[in-house]
Amino acid sequence: MLPTVILYKTIPADLHAHLEQHCDLTVVNSLRDVLHPDMESLLARVEGLIGVNEMVGPELLDRAPKLRVVSTISVGYDIFDVADLSRRGIMLMHTPDVLTETTADMIFMLILCAARRATEMIELVRKGQWTKDIGSEHFGTDVYGKKLGILGMGRIGRSVAKRAHAGFNMEILYHSRSVNEQVEKDFMAQRHSFDHVLAESDFVCVTLPLSDQTKKLIGSRELALMKSDAFLINGGRGAIIDEAALIEALQKNVIRGAGLDVYEQEPLALDSPLLSLPNVVTLPHIGSATHETRHAMARVAVENLLAALADRSPVRCVNPEVI
Repeated sequence: MLPTVILYKTIPADLHAHLEQHCDLTVVNSLRDVLHPDMESLLARVEGLIGVNEMVGPELLDRAPKLRVVSTISVGYDIFDVADLSRRGIMLMHTPDVLTETTADMIFMLILCAARRATEMIELVRKGQWTKDIGSEHFGTDVYGKKLGILGMGRIGRSVAKRAHAGFNMEILYHSRSVNEQVEKDFMAQRHSFDHVLAESDFVCVTLPLSDQTKKLIGSRELALMKSDAFLINGGRGAIIDEAALIEALQKNVIRGAGLDVYEQEPLALDSPLLSLPNVVTLPHIGSATHETRHAMARVAVENLLAALADRSPVRCVNPEVI
């Protein structure tokens, strides 16, 4: 008998077909749909959930006694109450590794765009204001040979360091909970205190996950430690930076600029001052948004789900103590 699975995210057709071959699959637009009374019998027998960007909370879990696996099509899992899932004996699977290089590409794009004032220059051309040679009032900042500070030296941090070292001859400073001997050997990276990385770097790059320890890690005090001509780049999680403090720092030129792919609230509100500040590059959370990477993430999430349901020792489990 095939396990009952609820899919709450559109996935590529080949992966959808693969799931249908191995599961009794029900597709919904949102997990809110399964809370309808008509879905009671489905919840009573469901064993697996697969999707992204939706809370799987007690209201659903209390009505799904046979649920064994939640497979999220993402690396981040801060939206989940992992402790509650573990208490209920439910495995939480995620998709690390496959988006590392794509996200590192995007982060370096933010570094380059912020440094060379790409957003401003694009608007200058589009508005017909490019009527003479560009003068010093529109000059940007060199990236090559500068100091790059990386907060968090995991997979993505290492890939950013690789690009900075090999492509741009940058000096790499980093702060993380533990020493990363490999990046120190490969890229001559130097581990320093949190404050030292902020104070000495020309570009400060956030690649940390969100946790109780990293929430609003960077606020007014931390921004004031940075060089006045430095840039803050966030490719981690929006809530790691106190957005109000960042806006104030940018308005007062405490730092030169910022490149952001993530925000405290997403989508970013249309009245956010971040959208009107000329020294900010704003992207709509596109770190993993390529055809190849999104397909790979969905494929890994499907593999995770099927392996867990078949008791095949899944390797990408957030709470392996449940296995």
